[in-house]
Amino acid sequence: MVRIRVLVVDDHRIFAESLAAALAAEPDVDVSAAGSGPAALRCLDRAAAEGRKFDVLLVDADLGGQAQLPGARPTAVPVPDGSEDGLVDGISLVAGVRSGQPSVRIVVLAEKDDPRRAALALQAGASGWVAKDCSLSRLLTVIRGVLREETHLPPALLTGVLRELTAARKHRTESERLVESLTPREREVLRCMVAGLGRKAVAERLFLSPHTVRTHMQNVLGKLGVHSTLAAVALARRAGVGPVDLGPVGRIIPEESSSA
Repeated sequence: MVRIRVLVVDDHRIFAESLAAALAAEPDVDVSAAGSGPAALRCLDRAAAEGRKFDVLLVDADLGGQAQLPGARPTAVPVPDGSEDGLVDGISLVAGVRSGQPSVRIVVLAEKDDPRRAALALQAGASGWVAKDCSLSRLLTVIRGVLREETHLPPALLTGVLRELTAARKHRTESERLVESLTPREREVLRCMVAGLGRKAVAERLFLSPHTVRTHMQNVLGKLGVHSTLAAVALARRAGVGPVDLGPVGRIIPEESSSA
């Protein structure tokens, strides 16, 4: 019998334990639970290192109680000192897991139907959006379905989700136009910002002075028409700009050759 390895990620302990117990009663399901985004990532990494990867994540849409920025594509949140406060909210966790372990299928469990957040979840890489109060048989159907590459949404959400995805495509086109106005060096700096690197870290990795990096960052914000790093990162994500790729010795692998 092929067993399905499921990880429940929910910071509501009673719900997580109850769901895990119900799933564990199924003869072909192995289940574990994590109470936060960072805990889930550690669990995934540990399982991968031991050669026992998870197949499906069930993620609370309201994990961590953090709302997404308006119009933002889910991402790790950069903080002023250049570190990250981690992938904590549910939809951001989806993006992080799909980036690091694309073979894992993710189903978002929600308290209520929300077309906008369901669309964000799909954009981040989720394969399903399911009500928390759905029946166990329905949830098992979804779990098995996403492993067959199916996408599951409540019928009542379809119209709203399609509308949100259409609007997101329009915003992406405008965001792409703004990103294209940047110089190659400014795009490189933007990719560092998406990776959550602060000014000092960017300067070290690009072999520039902090003053030069500050100027580039100001130029990036000005050309993108935003007033904060968070807003710049959100716009970059909408345009499909990913985080900078770090080489094995910590140096950046350039997207394209450029000069300061």
